[in-house]
Amino acid sequence: MPATPHTRAEAMGLLARARPERLAELAPDLPGHAMLRAPETGAVMVQGRQGGTGAPFNLGEMTVTRCAVRLDCGAIGHAWVQGRDKGHARRAAVLDALLQTDRAAELAATILAPLAADETARHASQAARAGATRVEFFTMVRGEDE
Repeated sequence: MPATPHTRAEAMGLLARARPERLAELAPDLPGHAMLRAPETGAVMVQGRQGGTGAPFNLGEMTVTRCAVRLDCGAIGHAWVQGRDKGHARRAAVLDALLQTDRAAELAATILAPLAADETARHASQAARAGATRVEFFTMVRGEDE
């Protein structure tokens, strides 16, 4: 994923997938805001597709927390995060709202770029761990098959 520019969907995804403690580290102070929808926890149905392309089926439910805020400047932000962390949902919603203001370029460099780098490193680490279990298959030619 490129460091900048991010679409709103990409930015919201990065904020939602970020580790809550990392997000708090990158954005410790939040500007003044009002809750439009206080953080609330619920469940969403997750769908899958057989073979990735087949007919959809309900895989199961996943716990999510959602939040909506309005900044003092009027910008509105939303967030849906996996799990029950209300602080993570609130912080992600505030940052979503800030990304719609004139501070978007600054925040893309100071918050989104490090989050994208963290995610890339996390994926590379997972791929390396999975690659270590890779099995190479080969076929031996038997002498009588000549």
